Amino acid sequence: QVQLVESGGGSVQAGGSLRLSCAASGDTYSSYCMGWFRQAPGKEREGVASIDSDGITRYADSVKGRFTISKDNAKNTLYLQMNSLKPEETAMYYCAAVLSRSCSVVVVVTAPHRDDAYWGRGTQVTVSS
Repeated sequence: QVQLVESGGGSVQAGGSLRLSCAASGDTYSSYCMGWFRQAPGKEREGVASIDSDGITRYADSVKGRFTISKDNAKNTLYLQMNSLKPEETAMYYCAAVLSRSCSVVVVVTAPHRDDAYWGRGTQVTVSS
């Protein structure tokens, strides 16, 4: 099993930055497709970024150039650096781990519906205008 605990959320003004962290437990962490998805009240869940076991990253078009996903396998920690944040990005952000050969934001966003996936409780990001 993999347990995921997110941190780093908070309140920022539009244009600001936040760095989310996701501490993972489980010795197979490095072999998973890892990523972040977000969900705001009344809105559909949205995949944000993914990183596979080889370190290849993929992003939703809406965050390309502003968000950076990374991981430190030695620390079992996943990160999401978010710059130039927008008010419409206010949401709960979740870390996910999916045991999948393919890895993308589409895979990550389906984590809650899969038997081969884990996700955390989320961290709130609030962006004010």
